[in-house]
Amino acid sequence: MDSNIDYMSAALKLLGSLGLLIFGMKMMSEALQKMAGPKLRHVLARMTTNRFTGMLTGVAVTAAVQSSTATTVMTVSFVNAALLTLAQAISIIMGANIGTTLTAWIMSAGLSFNITDFVWPLFIIAMFLIYKKRHETGGYFLFGMAFLLLGLGTLRQTGADMNLGENEAVLGFFSSFDPNSMGTTLLFLLIGGVLTMCVQSSAAVMAITMILCSSGALPIYQGIALVMGENIGTTVTSNLAALSASTQARRAAFAHMFFNVFGVCWMLAVFHPFVDMACGMVGYDSAMTREAVGNAVFMQNAAKLSVVLATFHTCFNVANTALLIGFIPQIERIVCWVIKDRKQADNISNRLQYIGHGLVQTPEIAVLQAQKETVLFAQTVRKMFGMVRELLDDDNRKHFSRLFIQIESEEDATDQTELAIANYLAQVSDDHLSAETKTKIRQMMREVSELESIGDACYNVARTIDRLHSTAANKEKGYDLTESQYANLHDLMQLCDDALSQMNTVMGNPREENDIRESFRLENSINALARQLKNDNVLAVNNHEYGYVLGTVYADIISHLEKLGDYVVNVVEARFGK
Repeated sequence: MDSNIDYMSAALKLLGSLGLLIFGMKMMSEALQKMAGPKLRHVLARMTTNRFTGMLTGVAVTAAVQSSTATTVMTVSFVNAALLTLAQAISIIMGANIGTTLTAWIMSAGLSFNITDFVWPLFIIAMFLIYKKRHETGGYFLFGMAFLLLGLGTLRQTGADMNLGENEAVLGFFSSFDPNSMGTTLLFLLIGGVLTMCVQSSAAVMAITMILCSSGALPIYQGIALVMGENIGTTVTSNLAALSASTQARRAAFAHMFFNVFGVCWMLAVFHPFVDMACGMVGYDSAMTREAVGNAVFMQNAAKLSVVLATFHTCFNVANTALLIGFIPQIERIVCWVIKDRKQADNISNRLQYIGHGLVQTPEIAVLQAQKETVLFAQTVRKMFGMVRELLDDDNRKHFSRLFIQIESEEDATDQTELAIANYLAQVSDDHLSAETKTKIRQMMREVSELESIGDACYNVARTIDRLHSTAANKEKGYDLTESQYANLHDLMQLCDDALSQMNTVMGNPREENDIRESFRLENSINALARQLKNDNVLAVNNHEYGYVLGTVYADIISHLEKLGDYVVNVVEARFGK
């Protein structure tokens, strides 16, 4: 009974230490992403078409954030936002597979000696840093590292306490599998993949594998089969994340799976020689048995297995990348053939393209997605204004009605887009973000509000024009603008269109490449012309050049266009943080 109680306690410690390990890695990753923040986005966003540069970027970013899943999801997000091509994404994902091997080496070190001695000073330093708001993010990073090391240390001690290498039931179970059988390798590969899919952490499954192997319970061939399964299981996260994303994003996620599955397939063909090579590099004797050398010598040999697993993991991913990096164009063609383009409606209705796809994202990348969506929003309201200009000159009543209904639909779409982007930003703002990113969110909140107001102004102009052209009989009665009024409105609309064009330039380029003075100049020109036209309109009505009702409609159009110019400059000011 006591033995059962001990094993129950050990099992709880094992699960708890795995929880600490996963939580620590998550905290480290989030803190590093927050510290890197915009720099991390810019590194990926400015990636060139050089496949080797892309691969090295994937290695560096994954080694920094300690999560190949985070790097892969970020990369898929960038493809979804059209900031990376599919070929660039594939090279980064290849690098991410190499970068993630650093985690295996950290765990190997943590399981090779008692690493918990370093934990308590880290907790103390982290606590002081967190209370100093200026270094709060660094404190959270150290907390994450401390939890990671504590989890590894507890795993090591729990594995030793369980004496798995001397448990007859455990040894009997694993010895029932023939290590030289391909069926055994495939079974453990499947188990590794399923476990990784279930816990959504290849690091946790790697830690379990290292504990089982270094305790002498799990033979090295089965252990490495589990590691290969982890390589496939970890690709499921990005593929699930991209299910409802854009076609290119789904292709990037599938490329990750293709890369890992292909690597496992060729590795199976050279499995035993490759594993023996990794064992030889570390100095592990795979042929040694407990019966032949005794328990003490056998356990000394088994203690090297965590290093063997890390060595194999690195060699396998480096070899797979070296083999496939020259075939990125071919991989791109294969994934494009497997995942076809989705058919999309050909209209300018303001649909969300970069957010709202259910794509799992890191907070910093989510902000970039929202920024791309805001740029698209700005382009849409300018297209909407182009419809309004077309409406002014449309004498075909049937076409006029269709165009006005389309403008009404676009105005409703701008309302929905504002709410969608604002709600998305509100959700993102709940996460741990850098100060710069929080400022950017506040600016975008204001931008989308002003962009929606531009849509309202466009609709108000269209509605006023509709009043003017409400029936064909009105024109027959002379209820129409004069040629001079039409010419004046065209001049004012041209200035508004120039302002919208400048706004889109500002939205689509880095702030340092833009000049806010051009937007102010255009707004002043709009205001000056609007004042002049209003004054001339009052004089024309007093001189009976046209009726009061016509003069009121004319003045209403001018006022709505003047407000539109104000909203445009408000967007530009928000972009510049004014």
